[in-house]
Amino acid sequence: MKRLFWLGVGLAAGAYLTRRVTEAAQNLTAVGVGANLADGLREMGAGLGAFGAEVRAGMQVREKELTDLIERRTGAGVPTIGDVLADPPNDPQARARRAGA
Repeated sequence: MKRLFWLGVGLAAGAYLTRRVTEAAQNLTAVGVGANLADGLREMGAGLGAFGAEVRAGMQVREKELTDLIERRTGAGVPTIGDVLADPPNDPQARARRAGA
């Protein structure tokens, strides 16, 4: 019984070590290095995307704070970028530009 136990331990250890050595050898091949590099770049891209989303959210919050401050101090509304870039509806020159004249 004692020998059977050690035989089982030896088989399990051998299988584990064989698997680890095979994985290490795979990681050292060109395909393995490429896969590791691709995984790293994918993780970095996801991290950069999350960072960009956090920055945009922070910018929107700060812009809202500044807009509220200006409106509170001046009493006038702050136009949005869409309002500034939009053509006035009763402007004859704007209608002519839209019509292509």
